[in-house]
Amino acid sequence: MAQDRITMPSGMGGLVRYFDEYKSKLEFKPGHIVALCLVVIVVLFILYSYGNRWMGLP
Repeated sequence: MAQDRITMPSGMGGLVRYFDEYKSKLEFKPGHIVALCLVVIVVLFILYSYGNRWMGLP
């Protein structure tokens, strides 16, 4: 009975392997991303507060 065993071909089991050697040309530090988000928030706050006056809208 041990000889009736069916073996499947070996493979990755549906898993995809991405190469770890890929390096992006653009790399940002986490601190730069946080600073950029804060700058965008401040600019949006200023535009929501004073944008209508600057554009001459009522």
